[in-house]
Amino acid sequence: MMTSTEVTLRRATAADTRPAFDLSMASMKDLFVRQGNEWTLEPESFWAVLEPFLTHLAAHAAEWWIAEDPADGSMVGYARSIERGGLFELSEFFIHPERQSAGLGRQLMERAYPPGRGEVRAIIATTDVRGLRRYYAAGTVARFAMASLAAPPKPTRSAENLEIVPATLEDLPEIAAIEEAVFGYPRHADYPWLFAQRESYLYRRAGRAVGFSFFSEMGQGPIAALEPADLRAILLHLEAQAHARGMESISFEVPTINEVAMQHLLGRGFKIDAPLNLLMSNVPFGQFDRLVAFAPAIVL
Repeated sequence: MMTSTEVTLRRATAADTRPAFDLSMASMKDLFVRQGNEWTLEPESFWAVLEPFLTHLAAHAAEWWIAEDPADGSMVGYARSIERGGLFELSEFFIHPERQSAGLGRQLMERAYPPGRGEVRAIIATTDVRGLRRYYAAGTVARFAMASLAAPPKPTRSAENLEIVPATLEDLPEIAAIEEAVFGYPRHADYPWLFAQRESYLYRRAGRAVGFSFFSEMGQGPIAALEPADLRAILLHLEAQAHARGMESISFEVPTINEVAMQHLLGRGFKIDAPLNLLMSNVPFGQFDRLVAFAPAIVL
């Protein structure tokens, strides 16, 4: 095995998007097997799901660094981060299974997730013990688990007194205000992509916007409500949308401290997919009892 000094580190370009995805699949498969979980993901199908967002991340990354083997130019690791105002989030950190535990991770983290950057530093982390050690060294602490809940959608009826209206870019100020109140950091660089790739909905009560959601057959979220109880109606609406489209399954990325969403979805027969992830941060932030995160689980 080569030492960590026998690599070339460089900034990534858009051309690295597919090779980085392939490396992430090799790394994730290795982790699943080591943890005793079954690996059922078909890479080409998952690439079709992720390519639009990974292309977006490539264009809007705060930092994105690649480690290459100088002998043949092959990618052996990469790390990427995004920045939303004062929120600095590590979105991806993968090293080829044959090159792990050799110091390469430290070099990538120093460049993609430098110390002191961001008033809030966040990571959606796997439970890989080697990665967790690195994330604690970066000053973050595990706050709670993140669970992917999935089920075949069932027909539902509208619940509670919410008016559901399709949202457009003209409604962006209301969506951003809700997300700032709930999450703390609106994702202004991401809203154009979300509106282009996913259906968007506003939920109003007595004319006042109290929640929003983004929905697609490729993934759900973000979803937020000013009051946790309104998440039931929002999740029922999205499940109804999935059923009407004949989707075989719908999944949500739920903070496990979100009591309303967890109990609602489990009560409707949703199953928790293994493994769980962890939300890590340097300081507590956000009101995650009224938030369902972006899915697939790359960023919050």
